Amino acid sequence: MSRTERIESLLRTALDAEHVVVEDDSARHAGHAGAAGGAGHFNVTVVSARFHGQNRVARHRAVYVALESMMPSEIHALSTRALTPEEWAPGD
Repeated sequence: MSRTERIESLLRTALDAEHVVVEDDSARHAGHAGAAGGAGHFNVTVVSARFHGQNRVARHRAVYVALESMMPSEIHALSTRALTPEEWAPGD
């Protein structure tokens, strides 16, 4: 299983996410100190009903908790977009 597939699987399972997109942005950060150890840079979009009533910080914290087994050894940097199903528009 690739790193992006593992990230997607962890997010879907931990957050009961109905939509997850993982983008590996590591190539744009080649030569960066954090990338030197092999950890990657990722952008994620996560859509979950579990985010209802949560502010942005709580949503991001939930994503980080879901991925804690991969940080910092496999994930160096993570850009997160965490939405409820009502906030998400397909194609985003």
